[in-house]
Amino acid sequence: MNKTLLTQSGYDKLSAEILTMKERQNRLITEIEEVAQPDESGEDGLATQLKEELEVLNAKITEIEEALEVAQIITDKPSQKTTIVVGSTVKVKISSKSEKQFSIVSHLESDPSQDKISDQSPLGQALIGKKLHDEVEVDAPIGKITYKIVSIN
Repeated sequence: MNKTLLTQSGYDKLSAEILTMKERQNRLITEIEEVAQPDESGEDGLATQLKEELEVLNAKITEIEEALEVAQIITDKPSQKTTIVVGSTVKVKISSKSEKQFSIVSHLESDPSQDKISDQSPLGQALIGKKLHDEVEVDAPIGKITYKIVSIN
């Protein structure tokens, strides 16, 4: 199994999230037991809905637990500031106009609203391994967008 690169803060957040999800899992199991009617031939719609929710939750718990088992913790600020890696914070100039700053993180840590983009996203994949002043083109719904790397932290 491949290693999952995580920042320490991302590892801590996922570890806490697992605990919350397991609490929700226990509540769902209790709710299913309460609404299940073993005497009836048909299953209650609520029980079916709860079982589906539990199935999705179980899959997410498994995904995160497997990732945490093989996680390799990287520093939040890589010492290597010449090449973009997971954990880098990158400032780019977009199509020679505005500037934007992103942190490159694993897919489990990504949160675009916090400017944390996945290393598996099109932009993340394009930036990984690039150096200061390199330019990358990324296909977007509005067409190709050119990003010039202004700084790497």
